Amino acid sequence: MNPVRAMLVDDHVLVRAGIRSLLQALGGVTVVAEADDGCDALELVRNHHPDIVLMDIAMRCSSGLEITAQIKTACPNVHVIILSMHVDEENVLQALRAGASGYLVKDAAISELEVALQAVMRGDTYLCPRVSRQVVDNYLRRIGGEQKPHDPLTPRQREILALIAGGKSTKEIAFSLHLSGKTVESHRAQLMERLDIHDIPGLVRYAMRIGLLAVNQ
Repeated sequence: MNPVRAMLVDDHVLVRAGIRSLLQALGGVTVVAEADDGCDALELVRNHHPDIVLMDIAMRCSSGLEITAQIKTACPNVHVIILSMHVDEENVLQALRAGASGYLVKDAAISELEVALQAVMRGDTYLCPRVSRQVVDNYLRRIGGEQKPHDPLTPRQREILALIAGGKSTKEIAFSLHLSGKTVESHRAQLMERLDIHDIPGLVRYAMRIGLLAVNQ
């Protein structure tokens, strides 16, 4: 993984210390700033120019979701990974709407942190498996026996969408499906045009709505 500049936003000192220690153990990651409240986070982002912000979703004086939206508006190239104890669908969808590039539960396996960083740094959206399963299960329970809407995608496009939503890179998708990278990129462009969705978080949200992430679980 290329050198990554990370920033931590969490109102618990011990939590920040633990995450900082994990990041430093990965190698190639430097913690350039820390904030114990979202109110200072935007200014620190502007001053320190991190690549990634690891953002607590619930803090005493501010909402991590609101701060995420502010960061993405002011500094759109900064990636935000939400850290939370909650895996409910509403929190996940709100995080994606705010512009987050990843969602990790705080009791996730240590190895997931590195996977999330790698996925986000290559431009993908990362949802830890527990989150994906919970969101899809809730969605399927909610729609119950409702009739499925017309599916505008071909089977191949659905297959590629599922892999994109699962955090796979173009190279990984090409290898998995025995396609060239250019073919995968072409399918992705067609997906975005057909769905009128022009970013990866939007594709992930669409995959959630139609229950497609279940294919990758």
